[in-house]
Amino acid sequence: MNANTMRILCWNVNGIRAAQRKGFLDFLKREAPDVLCLQETKAMPDQLDAELREVEGYNSHFASAEKKGYSGVAIYTRPKPERVTAGCGAARFDCEGRVISADYEDFILYNIYFPNGGRGPERVRYKLDFYDHLLEEWQERRSDGRELIICGDYNTAHKEIDVARPVEWSKQSGFLPEERAWLDKITDMGYIDAFRVYNQAPEQYTYWDNFRNSRERNIGWRIDMFMVTEGLMPKVRNAAIYPDILGSDHCPIELVLA
Repeated sequence: MNANTMRILCWNVNGIRAAQRKGFLDFLKREAPDVLCLQETKAMPDQLDAELREVEGYNSHFASAEKKGYSGVAIYTRPKPERVTAGCGAARFDCEGRVISADYEDFILYNIYFPNGGRGPERVRYKLDFYDHLLEEWQERRSDGRELIICGDYNTAHKEIDVARPVEWSKQSGFLPEERAWLDKITDMGYIDAFRVYNQAPEQYTYWDNFRNSRERNIGWRIDMFMVTEGLMPKVRNAAIYPDILGSDHCPIELVLA
């Protein structure tokens, strides 16, 4: 870690073993972030080879779903956290391996793979319940005087600028009014979408459907985000998206602290 900065990368890899075959470890060595948060790892630790479990210079931590090949999150970190916690304390969510948090001196970093509501109304309800459960935990940490960074695949785009086809997609999960309203709610509560502080341009996406050449045509969604509590924002130096990095249907995003 640079003495003056801390660089955090976040990436939904759509299967860490598949990403490994596509050059994930080369990416990690080349980029050398201080912390790397992964979502949708789709593996339990005992399914990973030593190359993925024990990356030189990093401590690795995993939270996996009970169902094999599904969900899962991981953190690779150079600075040693005071503690790492898998889960959010609710069995109905933790069985899906969606949350892992690392407690550093200046903040708590949450790495989250938020649910996809695309399988129907019941999953949309589950997704909204998950959002509310996590918000309650975050607010408790804030009441303890802690600052938070919440990164991951939120599975919801916030504003019309964050999707290529806002009218068409407003009736599907990921851009439903009730999902977007929750993002309105947390931003009103002092959670800041760090990327939009640095970049207000349209057509800035982090996810593209695998079909219809969506990535080549940049028909995408910005659903991967760093939310930062307002008290920590003075330490934020940059937030960026790296759409040219391949290997998944999502691309990595970055937050730099000083």
